[in-house]
Amino acid sequence: MNKQVKNILKFLIFLSAGLFLFWLIYKDQDIDVLIDAVEHINYFWISLSLTAGILSHVVRAIRWQMMVHPYGYRPSFANSFFAVISTYFANLAIPRLGEITRPSILKKYENIPFSTSFGTIVLERIIDVIILLVLTVILILTQTHIFVGFVNNNPNVAEKLEQIQNSNLIYILPVIFILSIVILYFYWAKIKQTGLYKKFEDIIEQFLDGIRSVQAMKGKWLFLFYTILIWVMYFLMTYFPVFAFESTNNITILGGLSFFVIGSYGMVAPVQGGIGAWHFLVAGTLVVIGINDQDARVFALIVHAAQTLMIVVLGIISTALLPVVNHQK
Repeated sequence: MNKQVKNILKFLIFLSAGLFLFWLIYKDQDIDVLIDAVEHINYFWISLSLTAGILSHVVRAIRWQMMVHPYGYRPSFANSFFAVISTYFANLAIPRLGEITRPSILKKYENIPFSTSFGTIVLERIIDVIILLVLTVILILTQTHIFVGFVNNNPNVAEKLEQIQNSNLIYILPVIFILSIVILYFYWAKIKQTGLYKKFEDIIEQFLDGIRSVQAMKGKWLFLFYTILIWVMYFLMTYFPVFAFESTNNITILGGLSFFVIGSYGMVAPVQGGIGAWHFLVAGTLVVIGINDQDARVFALIVHAAQTLMIVVLGIISTALLPVVNHQK
């Protein structure tokens, strides 16, 4: 099976999974409720949300420039920004494709080695995961009832958690761990010769390169500031729209943090742009907060559509402008 066929299959599988989940959520949606919400949206708050989204990408591009400076590269802001946008644009086609697209663009237009760019991107993703986990812990400690209510309102989720709790997994995992250690001990020399090990070794080396770039960069506090600012913009991009709808305009910041954090796991899910998964998690959390089920689903649908449209428009513009701003290269 060639690479093109694999990519097509990945696209169809991920898209089908997302669309199926999307259909399950909206198959009983009242169209009149959706039409009424669209007619009464305060688009000022939607525009503020999209502005925050664009600013998050601007700051991410600036922060990434800092990460490659220790290697002696000075990529232009335009190419850095267009490459960041292309990451999200490509992920709408195939999840995680953007992590390959971005360093490819920078190699072509800035002559930055693929491994260098990829190493910094791997580090970026690890930083994002750490921040998401920290926010999750904060949310669990301050809004425990949200998680309990979400599980109680979704019997399938509760059933899965109960199955895990009642399974023998807690006894099986230590055995698997010990067996893995034994296998590694006796077959380590052969394992080191496999292609999978070499790929893993390359990823680790690229990650270490990313760590070294941060250690060598000037202005580490500025790097930390940019990192926090990116996530503040992410939050505002999700929270501003609550004021655009009559049904949600009384949600507090803590309530907004709840569906922002839980919804972020939907964006991590291996489906294009979080379709279906993000809607399910955000709408489910809003119901726990006290929003009507129909209104919660409408909120998730419109906000996700606006954010996806922003990425599509910016992605098309970036793709068109890249060869224009680099016409001399």
